[in-house]
Amino acid sequence: MFSDNKKEKHAMESKPSQNIIARGTKIVGDFNSEGDFRIDGTIEGNIKTTGKLVIGKEGFIKGTIQGTDAYFEGKFSGKLSLSGTLTLKSSAFIEGEVVVGKLAVEQGQLLM
Repeated sequence: MFSDNKKEKHAMESKPSQNIIARGTKIVGDFNSEGDFRIDGTIEGNIKTTGKLVIGKEGFIKGTIQGTDAYFEGKFSGKLSLSGTLTLKSSAFIEGEVVVGKLAVEQGQLLM
């Protein structure tokens, strides 16, 4: 007669979303989100998120990123501002202005 369905529904709604841009996809525009991003395609524009941002090996972003934490395997060109940690894999390439709280670099990554 009585159920906890409301509690389950509320718990599901409060989880942050994950935004995925798949390989072969190109998007031009600006994004604001509280959820995480995984970019395996191309974005030309600005991203503002409180979630984690991941750029996969095939991913490319040209624009401005404001966020907390990011993990780069792919390419980025523009202005990057993170309050948390930027993790760079050896395949990552960044061109532009970078301001981060912490930097983690995989062995083999070249910084210029």
